Amino acid sequence: MKIYTKKGDSGKTSLIGGTRVPKHHLRIESYGTVDELNSYIGLIRDQNIDKKDIEVLLEIQDRLFTIGSHLASDPGKSKMVLPELFEKDITFLENEIDRMDDQLEEMRSFILPGGNTVVSYSHIARSVCRRAERVAVHLAEESEVDEKIITYLNRLSDYLFTLSRKLTKDLHAKEIAWVPKK
Repeated sequence: MKIYTKKGDSGKTSLIGGTRVPKHHLRIESYGTVDELNSYIGLIRDQNIDKKDIEVLLEIQDRLFTIGSHLASDPGKSKMVLPELFEKDITFLENEIDRMDDQLEEMRSFILPGGNTVVSYSHIARSVCRRAERVAVHLAEESEVDEKIITYLNRLSDYLFTLSRKLTKDLHAKEIAWVPKK
């Protein structure tokens, strides 16, 4: 299988199901943003972090491939059987958030992103996740999108924020509160 097909040289690409759409199509933007998010999560996973966090991030990357396959599919034409996203995937994120949150001090203000490179990567991933969620919500206004995808992305951004706080603690970095100027 060749990596290049030359079929996309005209600015169009195919969805799962064969429908050809422009590369700027909202569905392409949606799964492209999920792919970008998955790459940032891989970057976090490649850092010197807790083994448990790496295992969770691998699970998340798997789920993001599932989400990407659904977003890359033409819901009206695809006959391909795609992997499923389950409610238990969302519960998994919630449980991981709770597990990390139990180890953290109560948050009393907004926190400025940064403090350590891997913490910053987590904040970047969180921001990309929020964008992926916004694009998926936009797509859902005009096409079929499984509501679990939007819920998962929403919960994943919460997970990534909590992970950034946990990593700040694990790496003995300083969490800097945002104090609005008056």
